[in-house]
Amino acid sequence: MHRDIQEFIETGEDKMQIQVQDNSHTVVFMLNNSAAAESLYNQLPLKIRVENYGNNEKIFYPPTKLNTSNTPSAEGPADTLAYFEPWGNVVMYYGSFGRYRGLYDLGRAVSGGENIKNLTGEISVAKVSD
Repeated sequence: MHRDIQEFIETGEDKMQIQVQDNSHTVVFMLNNSAAAESLYNQLPLKIRVENYGNNEKIFYPPTKLNTSNTPSAEGPADTLAYFEPWGNVVMYYGSFGRYRGLYDLGRAVSGGENIKNLTGEISVAKVSD
């Protein structure tokens, strides 16, 4: 497991987990404690279309823009969940990426990260209950 992910899990700062699923693939993300992550969490559940973008990410557009105040910038490894404020889309990275203006960190995949690149069509995005 990536060191940052392990530290993220061990801190227990936040218990917001979401599940992203198509007909045959599932990914579970642990959200951070940012305003943007909470904004996304509060819009769930969603049935929404996932799209390919570039060669390292899948995206979807939540119905309402996320509040990015006090939300850290995103940069780093595959399995990151982020929000691109200029376009209003959530990004699920299956490849590494660099810092980009307006890109905010929402969390990390804690299971099924290898499935991100295979998500297609309509997906469900839902809260994971305890």
